Amino acid sequence: MFAETGLHGATVDEIARRAGISKSNLHYYFRTKRDLYVAVLQNTLEVWTASLAKLDPKGDPRTELTAYISEKLDMAMRHPTASRVFANEILHGAPLIKDYLKTNLRALVREKGRVLERWIAEGRLRPIEPVHLIFLIWAATQHYADFLPQVRAVLGVRAISAAQFQQIRTSLCDVILNGALARGE
Repeated sequence: MFAETGLHGATVDEIARRAGISKSNLHYYFRTKRDLYVAVLQNTLEVWTASLAKLDPKGDPRTELTAYISEKLDMAMRHPTASRVFANEILHGAPLIKDYLKTNLRALVREKGRVLERWIAEGRLRPIEPVHLIFLIWAATQHYADFLPQVRAVLGVRAISAAQFQQIRTSLCDVILNGALARGE
């Protein structure tokens, strides 16, 4: 519902109906529609940040970044509505998650940026701005969720097949990693 209509367009009655539970049962867990919406956003962010948090500073950059890109793309393809809810929140100025973005997410991106800086210092990545590499990965992978109707229309398919998913994954990894990795990595 939130992906389709946003916070203000969604109704508790319709959310409960689609979830197959009573409105009172929904209110037992979430006092307000806003509370439910924030929980959806927080859950999405927790899943996304968990995959970034796995980036191992002792690991091989190609292996680590391939795993991160792949996991992020997989999440986008499996849960496109979560991505759309998040994108809608961001497009509206992130009023309900702004504090999280400025604290938790900023801290994680800085931490993982230091991992990328270490790889740059070791000559394992080209000298690029780490935060913008992370933004690039987010943008590239989320495109397949946020703009799925466009992707399907351009590809001429009703759904993305497993073979097409693999092709997308390979293409994104090749473009991003060959642009970021130092020669020989």
